[in-house]
Amino acid sequence: MIDLYTAGTPNGWKASVTLEELELPYAVHAIDLGKGDQKTESFLAMNPNGRIPVIVDRDEEDFAVFETGAIMIYLAEKTHRLMPGDVKGRSKVIQWLMFQMGGIGPMMGQANVFFRYFPEKIQPAIDRYQHETRRLFEVLDRRLGESEWLADDFSIADIANWCWVRTYKWSGVSADGLDNLKRWRDAIRMRPACQRGIEVPVKLENIIDDEKAAKEFSKGVQNILQT
Repeated sequence: MIDLYTAGTPNGWKASVTLEELELPYAVHAIDLGKGDQKTESFLAMNPNGRIPVIVDRDEEDFAVFETGAIMIYLAEKTHRLMPGDVKGRSKVIQWLMFQMGGIGPMMGQANVFFRYFPEKIQPAIDRYQHETRRLFEVLDRRLGESEWLADDFSIADIANWCWVRTYKWSGVSADGLDNLKRWRDAIRMRPACQRGIEVPVKLENIIDDEKAAKEFSKGVQNILQT
């Protein structure tokens, strides 16, 4: 049994979608970021960095794993699924996984901060992160014009990138004209396990088109960023 400590964020979904795709039994422990659950001593004992998600493998002497990429690799290797066993195939998956962790995630995260959360709108910063995110989307689009999936077969690399890319509207980034990326987004969205995974720990309503709800959500995130 896997214990999953998580919240409804793209990084949290990376873990829950992976668990759903692998059909592993897991128990969800919702972490209230606004209340600072991730800063408690019990949580820090699992992840010294105080971030979600974290998994604890109860079948492996309560082995804790933090950092989403590490969690996904651990689960894929544990089940021998969603990542090839050969050196080159494994490397392809990890390359595109690192692309998300080093590019897509940080750039979209910063776009969110400056476009959505900071009370002061610093336009050069907004432009910087939105433009870089768009460039990274174009890299994905080019790759997906060559292959159905990022690393040939569906893998944790697709899950990791999709969990972030699917939120592009929240970052204020255009995905217009990226037909290969849209085809890939739609294909993953139709996978039942992926749909279940993004409803963990709770199903979030679409607040992008609801101005009042978006402002309230952004205000809550501002409080988290200040802690």
